[in-house]
Formats: sequence, C-alpha cells, structure tokens
Amino acid sequence: MKIAVLMPENATKSIFITPLVQKELAKLGDVTYNETSYIPAVMAEMIADADICVTGWGCPPLNEEIIKNASKLRLVMHTGGSVAPIISPELYERGITVISGNELYAESVADGTLAYILAGLRNITYFNKLVHSGGWRDGTFSNRGLLDRTIGLVGYGAITRYLIPLLKPFRTKIILQSRHLSDEEFQRLGAIRAESREELFSSCDVVSLHLARTTETYHIINKELLALMPDGALLVNTARGSVVDETALEDELISGRISAVLDVFEEEPLPASSRLRGLENVILIPHMAGPTGDRYENVSLALIEDAIKMFNGESPIYQIDYNSAIRMTNDSAKLPGKNL
Repeated sequence: MKIAVLMPENATKSIFITPLVQKELAKLGDVTYNETSYIPAVMAEMIADADICVTGWGCPPLNEEIIKNASKLRLVMHTGGSVAPIISPELYERGITVISGNELYAESVADGTLAYILAGLRNITYFNKLVHSGGWRDGTFSNRGLLDRTIGLVGYGAITRYLIPLLKPFRTKIILQSRHLSDEEFQRLGAIRAESREELFSSCDVVSLHLARTTETYHIINKELLALMPDGALLVNTARGSVVDETALEDELISGRISAVLDVFEEEPLPASSRLRGLENVILIPHMAGPTGDRYENVSLALIEDAIKMFNGESPIYQIDYNSAIRMTNDSAKLPGKNL
C-alpha cells in the first residue's frame, strides 16, 4: 500500500505528523512526503499511484485536475475538521472515501464552549485582572453560575451533540434551534425545540452559536436578534465570526446590556482598532476553542486506525459523505463583508 502525505513541511504538519504518527503510517505501507507546498501538479504526481492521501489545513480542492490519474486512490485522510475546502464532486463520483478529524474536533470544541460559558458567567478574566493589578473584590462587580440556567443552542451538529451532555449536570434547561431534528430526537436529547431564533434569543440566559460558515448563515445573528436578549444575558460564539453582524454586536456590548465570549471574529486576527478590545464585558479568545494542542496527534492516530478498519472491510467511523461535506464550514468560500 502507498500513502502520499500531501501536507507540506511547516508548523501545521509538525503538530499532526509527529514521529509517532510517522511510525504508524509506515506500518500501513510506503509513505511519500511532500517536500514543497500545495502545488496541484506536485499533488497530482504524488497521488498518481497512492492508495491513501493525507491532507491538512490549506489544501486546495482535490478536483479532477489533481485526481485524474489517481486510479488507485481509495481514501482521503483529512487531519482538519471540515472537509468542505478540500473535496470536489469528482472525488466522490469516483467512490473515494473521505474521513476527517471533525468528530474529534467537535468533542474538544464542546469542552472549550463549556469553559467559555463558565468563564463568562463567573467573570473570570475580570477578577483575575483585578487581583493581578493589586485589587480585590468590593461588591461592585458580581458573578453568576451555570446551575439551573436556560441555555440556548443555535444549530445542531457534532459540537452541540457533545455539548448537551456536558451541560446536563448543571440542571440546565436546554433550548435548541434546529430545522433538521425530529420531535423524537429532541426528546432523546432532553432539549426543548425553539420554534424560531427570536424565541430562543428572547428566553435564554446564555446563547451559544454552532452554525457552519456558509452564504446562508452570513450575519444570520443580526441587530434585531441581539436586541431580544434579556439584560445580563451571555452570548458565546465558537462557530465563525461571519455568522454574527459584528458591528451590531459591538453596539450591544458597548451599551453594557449583555456580555459575550468570542472565540471567532469577522476579521482574524482581530484588528487592533476593533471596538471589542478593552471592553470589560467581553472575553476575547484568538480562535482557540478547539482542538486543544494536546489533541492533534490523537486526531492523526485515530484517522490511521480508521484507515485500518476500512482496508479490513469495516465501515470507517469518521467518514464524511458528500451531502454532509457540502454543508460544512468552508473558510475559503467568498462571503460579503470584512476581509472575506
């Protein structure tokens, strides 16, 4: 068996293709590594006689130009989460299986989302800064807990599926807005269906966003929805910056009426001139909800195990079908707005 690792030599490759991962890949067969960059002609040559190719962030779509001579290719192992930027109709038409770290990423992001909710409610960063600067609590700035809160989740996918069980021990009332789930699935999840985003935003103490970055979700969280949030409510965004009208959010946060924890922004890195910087009622994180650094190697090793399952005739756990792939976040897609 032949494996083509298309990821070029850079920092991203080093955190995913560790010495242990290289050792495990070598057990599968002969491994060829990309010594240049994501150049279509180089990629096409590398996978011409490969059974498996390994891709990562920044990889261009595996279109007809790249895969036309890859007659033996049976599996694409994508170390990223969303496969939307790297797939093509031609890839699936050829019956090539695509697996990715999406499920593993989702579990880590759910972990991060819970941490953000707790930090936002308890004003962790404010009190940390206060004590470091020589101060102490004086009763003028309070905190809250997650116990018995009403939590609104916008969008249902792998992250939400992992997050809901993490919220349950806090006796939270979970209101979920999703067009795709049946009443039976809502009952199984122990969540209440929100008939509209307006209903969710107006009735929840915390709203957490879990929407893919697509043309349909661009600025779907707008001024009108933000205005419906109760005074003191918390907004958490670990999805993508483009799903929120950032200007409208800035206005709402500057008013001091609500608070937020933001892991993603319309323009990244967040400009130094952003009105969000310096606001005490918003925690700003530089796109780090997940996966955490200790999970990268695990993602690669899990994908290798999945490849072994597939070539042993079993169904891979982390397979992404075409209909799911095209609904995933595609950061390379052109959207209106800032730097997009």
